[in-house]
Amino acid sequence: MHYGADYNPEQWPEEIWPDDVARMREAGVTMVSLGIFSWARIQPREGEFDFAWLDRVIDLLHEGGIAVDLATATASPPPWASAAYPELLPQDENGATYWPGSRQQFAPSSPVYRRLAGELVSAIAERYSRHPAVVMWHVNNEYGCHLNMDFSDAARDAFRRWLADRYGDVDALNLAWGTNFWAQRYQSFDEVFPPRRAPYSHNPGQMLDYRRFTSDMLLECYLMERDLIRAAGATQPITTNFMGAFKPANYEQWAPHLDLVSDDCYPDPNDPESYRAAAFQRDLVRSLKPEQPWVLMEQATNALNWRPSNAPKAPGQMAALSAQAIGRGADGILFFQWRQSRAGAEKFHSAMLPHAGTETRTWREASALGETLAALPALPAPARGDARVAIVFDWENWWAVEASDHPMNGIDYVAAVQRWYRALHRRHVQVDLVPAARADDRYDLAVAPLLGLVREADAAALTSFVEGGGHLLAGPYTDVVDEADRFRDGGFLTQLGDVLGVRLEDFGALVAPDAPAEQPGERFAPFGGSLAGGAVLEESTGTLLAEEIHVTDAAVEASFVGGRLTGRPALTARRHGRGTARYLATVPDERGTQSVVDHVLAAASVAPVVAGLPEHVEVARRGDVVTAINHGGPTATVPLAGTDLVTGAVVDGLELAAWEWAIVREAGAAAGGSDADAATADAPARTAARVGAILGGGA
Repeated sequence: MHYGADYNPEQWPEEIWPDDVARMREAGVTMVSLGIFSWARIQPREGEFDFAWLDRVIDLLHEGGIAVDLATATASPPPWASAAYPELLPQDENGATYWPGSRQQFAPSSPVYRRLAGELVSAIAERYSRHPAVVMWHVNNEYGCHLNMDFSDAARDAFRRWLADRYGDVDALNLAWGTNFWAQRYQSFDEVFPPRRAPYSHNPGQMLDYRRFTSDMLLECYLMERDLIRAAGATQPITTNFMGAFKPANYEQWAPHLDLVSDDCYPDPNDPESYRAAAFQRDLVRSLKPEQPWVLMEQATNALNWRPSNAPKAPGQMAALSAQAIGRGADGILFFQWRQSRAGAEKFHSAMLPHAGTETRTWREASALGETLAALPALPAPARGDARVAIVFDWENWWAVEASDHPMNGIDYVAAVQRWYRALHRRHVQVDLVPAARADDRYDLAVAPLLGLVREADAAALTSFVEGGGHLLAGPYTDVVDEADRFRDGGFLTQLGDVLGVRLEDFGALVAPDAPAEQPGERFAPFGGSLAGGAVLEESTGTLLAEEIHVTDAAVEASFVGGRLTGRPALTARRHGRGTARYLATVPDERGTQSVVDHVLAAASVAPVVAGLPEHVEVARRGDVVTAINHGGPTATVPLAGTDLVTGAVVDGLELAAWEWAIVREAGAAAGGSDADAATADAPARTAARVGAILGGGA
């Protein structure tokens, strides 16, 4: 279990560096991320590199037994770069330039930026690829975090090339985008511009493609750096830090190109339910590379600096959230940052070593966590079958659902998905978050909220899933458009309608629940009904959409009981092959979502990881190990039997007070972990062994 933080020694005089290493050893630090924002220090001017200071830092860390996750330093170009080459700067949709003075001020598609970044990466990799301290490579930092989209001339030229590669000829592009509408037909790719500021709505096909293009340009930057590191002879694992459900970058497409996934996560201490959103993020990043551990690259030891109100974490909360990441597959716990900055925009952001020094709760908790993690044995990798429920989460569908000019504008796709996740989390059911094409026989239940964009492969996978015995719950606005955001012939539900046994006539948009009181129109669509075996789905509230559907070959499990659709089907079920496909024609509120989840869990015979727990206790499985956490509520009893992996004690039931947690190998499980320990879904065996050695602390 690696433990550490971002380390920024260039912010401090050299005489402090030895003390940093000594304090790191006290805190149990095993690895630091180094050089993330060091471009200006490493390369003070074009063609000139200063590695002497970095040599000293890396050697000091190595002498202290601390490994290095070495960054490529490309996330923030130095002032000399934009002064000499202003064309590398990005622009917004209005043509305004993003200037130096912050960070990420580069156009990802700029040839000049890529040349300068490539020269820097090559110089760093050639110097340190064989240094024994370097155990991992950290490419750039949080790609696209602040610059979600670039509309510069560099992006214009790259977009035209991207479109030519994608479509081959302009007629194919015109067909995909439907450019006969509003006289948008193009005669050549050179007539196409990025979707800059326009008088009214943009072409939806163009906007969808521009999101794909943006993600691809950022990925190209990563791949360029990765390949230069490999060309220099580096054999260590290479990663870049993700940010959970981050809209601009399609991490599902990125993940195969990373040796291991790493992630930055900052739940809000002001929100008592934020640990559920954090669990959602952990499960998402774990699902990107199945059966392989990942690294929590950044979290906060205490308060942040960038929210409207930056509350401190409660005593014990930092360790509990760290345990949550471990329980959901992390084999590394790191922070931003090691020593709290004295100047700059993040000087109020907490760190392992605060301004107030070692006589602080933050230092005591960070050091105690380091000691605890050092006591852990090697943990099993996340295993196939840990989660029996899948929630369908798809970036391209996200982009399409949140586009403008829809029946219900302003839908928050991630919020809708997280509502289903929270309901399952409260029932202590473990979840994977996967695209529709990865819904397979490892799952008993798949929930697909707002799956509007459905590719042929998606429909085939979901159909096969149900035929093979799976339970599918599809939400409203399902199977509406193809991958170009166009309607298919035959209306809606053209690919999944036969499996679901329903036909969709109208979306029935409702007024948003939080709209101003004076806005007219229906806001809610109550529904309820009798279920099989005499059970009753209690009356629940639908929001956003109340679709008018027609049953063609399905049973009605619940109907609308108020509003314009009173008496019409709201929830249907159809047996298909060996499984069952359900359709829910509205977006239920929090309580209604829980009611529907209880129904489908029972129908699919899905059991919780541990039964009978209060909602403020969280449990998660990775192989034969279960992690249990009390997220700040009353003391709770957790009926787990086995071996406490921190203390080595045999346990037969746990009593967890607020913020207490335990990692338990279940009774009867083999001490060596599961067969999934050596598994990696898509990496060569050589890389798998390397990643396993690094994450297991063998470096």
